[in-house]
Amino acid sequence: MEHTTLSEYVKQMRKQYALTQVELSEKSGVGLRFVRELEQGKQTLRLDKVNQVLNLFGTEVGAVPIVKSIE
Repeated sequence: MEHTTLSEYVKQMRKQYALTQVELSEKSGVGLRFVRELEQGKQTLRLDKVNQVLNLFGTEVGAVPIVKSIE
């Protein structure tokens, strides 16, 4: 199973919808700096703002089970 990072996903979706970073920030109601930091993979971001951006693409951050192999 291939995993995509959050930053890669946001960038990919923004491009799929033909949005600039400025347009994404305006449509989602977050600042341009936040969009840039999100796409650059900043480790500490406000979850509510991340979800504001993701809601434009019909997604949100949530708890996902971790599949661990039994050793």
